[in-house]
Amino acid sequence: MPDLFSLEGRVAVVTGGSGALGSRACLALAGAGAAVGVLARDANRIEAVVAEIGAAGGDAFAVPADVRDRAGLEQARELVLDHRGRLDVLVNAAGGNLSEATIEPDGTFFDLPPGMFDAVFRLNAQSTVLACQVFGRALAHSDDEVTGRCIVNISSMAADRALTRVAAYGAAKAAVENLTRWLAVELARRFGDGLRVNAIAPGFVVSAQNRALLIEANGDLTDRGRAVVDRTPAGRLGQPEDLDTTLLWLCSPGSRFVTGVVVPVDGGFSAWSGI
Repeated sequence: MPDLFSLEGRVAVVTGGSGALGSRACLALAGAGAAVGVLARDANRIEAVVAEIGAAGGDAFAVPADVRDRAGLEQARELVLDHRGRLDVLVNAAGGNLSEATIEPDGTFFDLPPGMFDAVFRLNAQSTVLACQVFGRALAHSDDEVTGRCIVNISSMAADRALTRVAAYGAAKAAVENLTRWLAVELARRFGDGLRVNAIAPGFVVSAQNRALLIEANGDLTDRGRAVVDRTPAGRLGQPEDLDTTLLWLCSPGSRFVTGVVVPVDGGFSAWSGI
């Protein structure tokens, strides 16, 4: 049974690897035995994650790149293949909302600044497409017959639920979920069942990006944070580590017959009608 959930000998790349969810994904994958490429733009933040994994006894390495730049991603792929000889797992954790694309409480959709929808789509949906094309090519053309080759995309509750103020982010994550299902079908039919594509849809997980929206400076919940918790059966906000075991399951041979699914990890938020 432990072998079904082991990533020993595997090589993974995590985009957005220096962010709250991405860095936690790196730690989880390394803890399961994978060598993890931490892909992000900021070299200092990358090195901090690499050092944290190394201090915990794991194997991690820096992969500097901007997920919106195809040429940079192609260079990053070659770096991984040159130094590690293979690629087994891609986790697309890069993304997030932009403050300029968040509609003010007293504003409307018509006040959304020109270009912000496009910017949020580039950061979330288009970056996922690019990473899947660039790193997916290495996964698809691997001569390794193991069933641990996979892509895991990070979605959001905003993809399936209309959340106020974040129209562009919700639409972009909905695109990521549709892409996940499409790629699962396409890649399995063309390259065999050893290459799988799935997604995780986190609930309201506290991060640097959303902390001010959910939590006051004194630690109390904001009105929005309270509304979220009131509609979450688990009665709390999520933490990045809440995603660990779902991610490891989707990346491991234990999920070898699972592809094309979006797994909510949300404390029951998506299951409850509010009544």
